[in-house]
Amino acid sequence: MKIYGDTQSGNCYKIQLLCHLLNIDYEWVPVDIMAGDTRTEHFLRLNPNGKVPIIQLDNGTVLAESNAILNYLAHGSFYYPDDALVQAHIQQWQFFEQYSHEPYIAVARYINVYLGLPENRREDYQAKQAGGHKALAVLETQLSKTPFLVGDEPTTADIALYGYTHVAHEGGFDLSQYPKIQAWLQRIAALPGYQAMIKRS
Repeated sequence: MKIYGDTQSGNCYKIQLLCHLLNIDYEWVPVDIMAGDTRTEHFLRLNPNGKVPIIQLDNGTVLAESNAILNYLAHGSFYYPDDALVQAHIQQWQFFEQYSHEPYIAVARYINVYLGLPENRREDYQAKQAGGHKALAVLETQLSKTPFLVGDEPTTADIALYGYTHVAHEGGFDLSQYPKIQAWLQRIAALPGYQAMIKRS
């Protein structure tokens, strides 16, 4: 299996992390989104939406969208149990991640880490802070009730939210005010097979 991705992307890192946790072999195909690699004719044939990550299975099948990939790869494991209600709760958190978390935390991080916080994006960066803290407060509330997002065991919901939450400080979000999130981050990092994100040199 091939994973096409950018090592600094939280969405791409999610896939790498799950593969390490489940001991899934893969070939990493680096994609530099700032250099326009996702807009090449070759990449657009794989994913017309022009976004990473994508995976390409041994039979040539291509799957896009990070959370769909997570659930596919985790199928049959305890990270994505067969119970339909548990799966719905996992997907509920994954939709939350894509619509209420990532648009603020990941975008603020992108403006800072990828773009270097240029002056013409500073107002946009600041505008993401309130929404990001609202999302973090939702996580904090849930994690005050359960050790992981869907109960006592980690699932792909946790992997999905971990991707950008653990680097939220790079988008200007101070996690010191969220002790339950901090403890949850430590629990994820202590999972057998855990692999840290490769930091930009």
